[in-house]
Amino acid sequence: MQCRVGCGACCIAPSISSPIPGMPAGKPAGIRCIHLTEKNLCGIFEHPERPQVCAAFAAEPSVCGTSRDEALILLTRLEQETT
Repeated sequence: MQCRVGCGACCIAPSISSPIPGMPAGKPAGIRCIHLTEKNLCGIFEHPERPQVCAAFAAEPSVCGTSRDEALILLTRLEQETT
């Protein structure tokens, strides 16, 4: 599956425990990453300081659903189930 351009759900719903530039303690679940642009694109996508967990994320129907709204629901549920 290809990422939906402008979705950004994976940069909002899950927590990220590794440091992110400008977010040294990581990112809490449900909070926008500071690098998520107004168009919901990763502002550090091509940068080496992008966290490995972000680079390793792969869009899949089971976590991304069929829309941005569904992705937010599915990723939030996954976050809650694994906390």
